[in-house]
Amino acid sequence: MKKWQFWLGMAISLVFLYIALRGLQLQDLGSALEQANYWWLIPGVAVYFLGVWARAWRWHYLLRPVKTVSTRTMFPIVAIGYMGNNIYPARAGEVLRAVVLKRREGVPVSASLATIIVERVFDGVVMLAFVFLNLPELARLTADSGFVGNIQSLALWGAGAFLGALGLFLLAAMFPQPTSRLVNVLVRRLAPARFQDKILSLAERFLGGLESLRSPREALMVFLTSVVIWLLETGKYWFVMHAFPFQVSFFALMLMNGIVNLATTIPSAPGYVGTFDAPGIALLTAYNVERALAAGYTLVLHVALWVPITLLGAYYLAREGIQWGESVERLKAEGS
Repeated sequence: MKKWQFWLGMAISLVFLYIALRGLQLQDLGSALEQANYWWLIPGVAVYFLGVWARAWRWHYLLRPVKTVSTRTMFPIVAIGYMGNNIYPARAGEVLRAVVLKRREGVPVSASLATIIVERVFDGVVMLAFVFLNLPELARLTADSGFVGNIQSLALWGAGAFLGALGLFLLAAMFPQPTSRLVNVLVRRLAPARFQDKILSLAERFLGGLESLRSPREALMVFLTSVVIWLLETGKYWFVMHAFPFQVSFFALMLMNGIVNLATTIPSAPGYVGTFDAPGIALLTAYNVERALAAGYTLVLHVALWVPITLLGAYYLAREGIQWGESVERLKAEGS
């Protein structure tokens, strides 16, 4: 990753951290952390790993037209991807898991990346659905921070982007031959001659990764699985909330889940530092949760989301016997 992109992400994270923590007394935050009952993290982590298993099943389902790979095989690779996203910039974990899958199962990187992009589009649609489901309640909240007041317009723009991408993928999957011909025409006209064959080969494998969306039933199955995944993750928010002396509804936590995950699409330091925390604290404050409690809860939740899956992914990566630098070289050698 280019240095300017890294430093830009760091700068954005620092800005969001400043917004999240400004005006907060450290002794109040320390008091909130001290009184937390951390035993509630155990069921929270357990339900979160159920969600990771569901993600592994979804990826297995999307890849079936390319190659049948069991959910049990997919789970460690998904954990490695989480670890990569949490440690490396620019969501590099997505590329990392595609390369690990190629290494283990021989699935072309471009085909698996196509399914990963489809996953992210469905995730975005579900996150927006969580936000839209709670827009009436959101409209009643006090907008003491700049985040709450802009969520509706952000959700509308995000809906256009994610639904537009989803529509393109569905059309490409349902009409593969016209799509292939269109891609061929565009590449022949726009790409330099020496790169055309390589681009077309990659495009063909990428379109192959979209085959699982060719029927409405298959697309609906992927969508419903995505809903289950994000409800399980919201379940972790709910369990961690019980470690602190405040209560909001499960729907409020769905709204928080949607907002913070949409916010983490903004470039930031690895691990979504700041971009996760600031909107989470702002939303809970809008629900009249005392600011120190909101900050303590959000920070503990962030750590609980980050540490277990990162450690597990690092363990699985070490078991694979590869390093990130080796994965990049392997990817380049394949021309992907």
